[in-house]
Amino acid sequence: MQSVTPDYDLSTHDYPNSTDDELCDMNPHPVEVITTTYIHSFICAFGLMGNGLVMVTYIFYKRTKTMTDVYLFNVAVADLIFVVALPFIIYNEQYNWLMGRVACKILRSAYSINLYSGMLLLACISSDRYVAIVQARRSFGARSRTLIYSRLICSAVWVFAVALTLPTLIYTERFEEPDLEANTVTVMCQLSFSEGDTAKVMKVLVPSLQMAIGFLLPLIMMMLCYSSIMCTLLRAQSSQRHKAIRVVLAVVVVFIVCHLPYNVALLSHTLDLFKQRSCEAEKIKLRALAISRSVAYLHCCLNPLLYAFVGVKFRSHFRQIMVDLWCFSKKYIYSARSSRGTSDICVSGLRTSDGTNNMSSFSA
Repeated sequence: MQSVTPDYDLSTHDYPNSTDDELCDMNPHPVEVITTTYIHSFICAFGLMGNGLVMVTYIFYKRTKTMTDVYLFNVAVADLIFVVALPFIIYNEQYNWLMGRVACKILRSAYSINLYSGMLLLACISSDRYVAIVQARRSFGARSRTLIYSRLICSAVWVFAVALTLPTLIYTERFEEPDLEANTVTVMCQLSFSEGDTAKVMKVLVPSLQMAIGFLLPLIMMMLCYSSIMCTLLRAQSSQRHKAIRVVLAVVVVFIVCHLPYNVALLSHTLDLFKQRSCEAEKIKLRALAISRSVAYLHCCLNPLLYAFVGVKFRSHFRQIMVDLWCFSKKYIYSARSSRGTSDICVSGLRTSDGTNNMSSFSA
């Protein structure tokens, strides 16, 4: 079995020094593989459920959308791309990438697209909430009229994310590495380079972009915007103030807890790429990368809870979805007479969804 290796990992001929003059065996312990599989399966299941509900709500129930709504919908799309790809990544890594070279490239690129688009969109959400709360008087009535700008911004974010993913898409390859000691062949899917100069540049460029744009830029934006929002909320005389402050703190703390360990491990790994390192030290670093990256993956499950389900209006739409699902299920279970009655209820539920109210920036 092959572990979940980083996208920027070692090239074909780059191995840490071994004390036995043999290639270092980087394969993980079977227990680690099984644990990682269960964790990623959990992330996949809850990520599909949460982000799918966000998309259904915004498509069918929330007809009038603010700028934040557009950003949240695109965040859900970005997270959904990754959680859909995650089961295929798990399957291929356990069965030597049976789906081939094209699947190797596409699946490895899915995380990069999710990382760049999702993190940049979260930065856009923080700036939009800053305008809505801190600059509320100046922006009153203007945000709903600038909805087209949010769509243009989202389009630009997606184009930028695809451009940043191109190195991963181009240089990721499926290749076989013989294990002389076990007399087997290990199939890997990771960055691989034919030229030494290209390898040196890409080994630094890819993780540096991930850290700079996938973590530091949105973190700085969130810290600046949410600190100003916190000051404004503390001055406000509102019964909802304390709940709103807790939501702000939760957004920032969860972001840091999920992504800081992975980026610290990534930075340490990148700084040591061109140094001589022992086999055991390399195993420890790769294990730390795998664990911290799984924690980072959790963020795609938590985004719907942190950004969508905190809104009162969104929760009311979600409850309406549950009512309608119950109605439609009864339609196919009971007789024609009862199904006619439940059908009327379902249609009325859809029609009474309030499409005119905007979701509060921080509702409890």
